[in-house]
Amino acid sequence: MLRTSPVRILGERDRAAVRALLDADPVGNVFVASRLMTTGISARFSGTEVWGFVEDGRLTALCYSGANLVPVNAGPAAIRSFADHARWRGRRCSSIVGPVEAVRDFWEQVTPAWGPARVIRASQPVLEIDTPPAVPADPKVRRVRLSELNTLVPACVAMFTEEVGVPPDSGDGGALYRARIEELVRTGRAFARIEDGRVVFKAEIGAVTPHACQVQGVWVHPDLRGRGHSTAGMAAVVQYALAEIAPRVTLYVNDFNTPARAAYRRVGFRQVGEVMSVLF
Repeated sequence: MLRTSPVRILGERDRAAVRALLDADPVGNVFVASRLMTTGISARFSGTEVWGFVEDGRLTALCYSGANLVPVNAGPAAIRSFADHARWRGRRCSSIVGPVEAVRDFWEQVTPAWGPARVIRASQPVLEIDTPPAVPADPKVRRVRLSELNTLVPACVAMFTEEVGVPPDSGDGGALYRARIEELVRTGRAFARIEDGRVVFKAEIGAVTPHACQVQGVWVHPDLRGRGHSTAGMAAVVQYALAEIAPRVTLYVNDFNTPARAAYRRVGFRQVGEVMSVLF
């Protein structure tokens, strides 16, 4: 990039400015904030960078660049600069996720260099709940034990494949994906109802900050769908999360997933935003 570019790679000296941007929308930015709490801002050893957009000497937007590329507080000028930088660097991410307008504009500008995408999810409502669930929680949903990892992982793989369209274990035989699931189990952030060695319902809390946590991987065994497991199961996860993890629980869902949206609505989730995902 030219020296006059308003984009620069951020480091630990930028922590206060980065935190101020992230804290302005603690629900929308929970994923990026959680990752930076874990890895730090200068995490190049892991292949992650944080790009900053600087106007008049002040950081006004950033872009998390890792396996996911996520713009934060990025208006048209910042998106243009981030897209220029991204084209220069080349695609290293497996997805672009963020506010609809920002991701749509970014994708339009990098498509000639990065395209085509495998899947585009143009509208994914962001949901939040900060009150007790509106329906009874499934008493059989609990934290997954480490001894149950071999039971949980196949359900996680099935969920990921169904949601994303490709299995998560195609590259390295699943070692990294399994390690991530194991980490969630060890930290008490994997929940499931397991009966006779079969996962009936499961969900994980993938991102956590002092302000919010984000649920991911919600899944019901295909043979058991339509019986209310997702509603009661999510109520249990929300109950655990609000009591022990964070004061607000969030997730995002595909707009076309009518059963899931109805289940979340029954639990008490409300829509607070909308994101777009571009998957490669």
